[in-house]
Formats: sequence, C-alpha cells, structure tokens
Amino acid sequence: MASLPYAGPLWGIDLGGTKIEGCAAVQGPDGLAALARLRVPTQAERGYEAIVDRVSEVVARLEQATGSTRPRLIGVGSPGARRPDGTMKNCNTTSLNGRRLDEDLSSALGTEVVLANDADCFALAEARHGAGRGSRTVFGVIMGTGVGGGLVVEGRLLTGPNGLAGEWGHTTLVPNGEPCYCGRAGCVERYISGPAVEARYEAETSERLSLAEIASRAESDMKCASIVRQFCEGFGRALASVVNVLDPDVIVLGGGAGQTPQLLTWGLQDLQANIFGPDFVTPLVRPELGDSAGVFGAALLTVGH
Repeated sequence: MASLPYAGPLWGIDLGGTKIEGCAAVQGPDGLAALARLRVPTQAERGYEAIVDRVSEVVARLEQATGSTRPRLIGVGSPGARRPDGTMKNCNTTSLNGRRLDEDLSSALGTEVVLANDADCFALAEARHGAGRGSRTVFGVIMGTGVGGGLVVEGRLLTGPNGLAGEWGHTTLVPNGEPCYCGRAGCVERYISGPAVEARYEAETSERLSLAEIASRAESDMKCASIVRQFCEGFGRALASVVNVLDPDVIVLGGGAGQTPQLLTWGLQDLQANIFGPDFVTPLVRPELGDSAGVFGAALLTVGH
C-alpha cells in the first residue's frame, strides 16, 4: 500500500444520533494525534435545523479550544449516504433524509464540507492508522444500533456511484422477514443489530437484558446461549456474502454488538461454513482506535482534497 503524505491539522465531525463529536488532529508518520476533542448531545428530537446548529456550535468550540480559525475543509461522518442529486438517504436519524446536508453545513460553517457515511469513516481510520494498517483491502464492520460497513482499498475509501459500498446491513437475510425502517423487509440489520438481538431475547423471556449481558450468560444459561447462537448464525451468513464478493485481507469488527466475544468463535465458524470453498484465512480483528475511529476517519476525509 502506498504511503500517505503528511497532512497538517485535520478537522472532523462525527454526527451521530445521540452525540456530535468534533476533533482537530495532526497526522504524522506514527498516526493521528488529537489537538482537541469535544462532544455535545445531538438533540435530534429538535429537528434538522437544530442539528445543523449543533454542528456549528461544535466547530466554534473547536476554534476556541485550539486557538485557531477553522480550516477551509472539514470532514463530516453522518448516518446514511448522499444521493447523486446531493440529498441524504438511508439515515436512521430520519430528519436528515431528503436534505442537502453537506451544502447546509457548508453554508452554516463558512467552509467546504466533505461528507461520508459514519461506517466509512470508521473503516478509513482503522485501515490507515488502526487494526487494518498495512493491508491492501480492509472491510470495516459496524454492528451496534444499526449494521453497516465501509471498504478501503490501498488506503482509499470506496463509496460507489450510488453511495452504497459497504452497506451489507441492508441486504436481505430473511426473505419476507421483519420490516425495516429503510422500507424493505428482512434486512440484516433487523436481525443482528444490538437492539434486534435484545428484542428477541425479551420477546422469548419477558426479561430485558443488554446484548453484552446476554453474551456473558451464554455459557451457563441455555436461553442466552440460544439467542447468541442465532445472532452468530445470522452474522456468519450475512458476512459470507461480503467475503464471497470482496475477499478482503482483513475484517475489522466495530460497534458495541461487534465486540460480542462469541463472534470470534461461533461467528467465525458460521462465516467459514457459508463462504464458497473450504479455505478462509482472513482475520477477524478488534478495532484499535476505540471511540476515536469515527471522528478520526471524518478528519481523514479531508486528506488529498
């Protein structure tokens, strides 16, 4: 993989459903170092204009924290994707759908904005400076409240003309299955996201537990074991379709649900059982950048622009 040139201060915004994080960072030969980081609640319930205002607040506070003016270009990671016509689609923060987010942010901030899906930002950061560094093809998996992914080849993020590269969470896992917010039914996200697994356990037991709690009880509780087994089977079948098409050098498992320990044992076995042919040597690895990956990846979007 070709080495990337040193870049000066990079600013990124990670726009999530519950929080907005901003970061000013410097990229050097040893990775990224944050000059300033801060978070504020998104307050998405207040609507689209309020979200734009909150991003503006974060950028203003970054200026104060760094003692510098905002750069000419800021990277933004957001839910969903940008349509060819410039409007947003597939955002689980639904007030963003149909809006020209990059244009509106650029106008509000007085700078240019480069926008990418939050899972793409995660994949980009891990590929360049995290668990995937040195690998030619990196598939970054996000499994949390939703399910998504990003594809990085030779250090470059691939998005595709429809903005759909990596969107394995909205392929069909169960034909004519449970309805999804995207308007389709049976999507991967409806079965192996954290909330989906937790809801299945509650429906079968009338007890509410987090996925982490369910997974921790799987060795001693048959019902928990059954729920985690179903989760891993769905994971293996869904991710096998990605491997069969892309055959990546490494798969980085991100998101809260992606840290479920059984994914590296039962999940790996189910993945191997569903790929084409007997050989599977691609490592499944934990991310190295922790909660920095999203905002670092957003900042990295500005490199080369």
